Amino acid sequence: MWEGLAERLEGKLVVLEPLDARHEAGLWAAAQHPEIWTWTFPRRKSRPHFETWFQTALASSDEGQECAFATLDRASGRPIGSTGYHALREPHPGLEVGGTWLEPSAWGTGVNVEAKLLMLEHAFERRNKRSRGALAALPARFEGVFRRHTLVEDIGVRDSAFYSVTDEDWPEVRANLELRLAAARA
Repeated sequence: MWEGLAERLEGKLVVLEPLDARHEAGLWAAAQHPEIWTWTFPRRKSRPHFETWFQTALASSDEGQECAFATLDRASGRPIGSTGYHALREPHPGLEVGGTWLEPSAWGTGVNVEAKLLMLEHAFERRNKRSRGALAALPARFEGVFRRHTLVEDIGVRDSAFYSVTDEDWPEVRANLELRLAAARA
């Protein structure tokens, strides 16, 4: 069902490569900005935390539980963060897009918008026309808040807001993403 999900996705600003051992050193370097980790898991706190995250992401991808990507700056090829498809579901097809983090130099540049556009195009257009699930931070339908969803070390329990995009929503979401990306490039 998820065959072909882990493919290299190329845009004008960013390249998403299926996570591989060759990305580890570059991602570790990109993760050295404490402001990245304010509301997420403590990948940067120490090398062991980061290595645990990295090895878990590789193993989960290998086992077909998720599809983690290294986010690369298209111009330099340098790793600048990570994202992925998560919670792959069968028999009712669905997945989540998330686990996204970027070094601060990529914030506000359109990199995240283009990464989401590439991932959603891949899920909706290149692979399958059926609905693929929920994702955050898009012009999507608010589904609700999963209260006390996850524990963030040194901060406490965090709520998570969920938004969804269905195959019916996709044309409008695509148009909105393209407009946002064009504005970021201007």
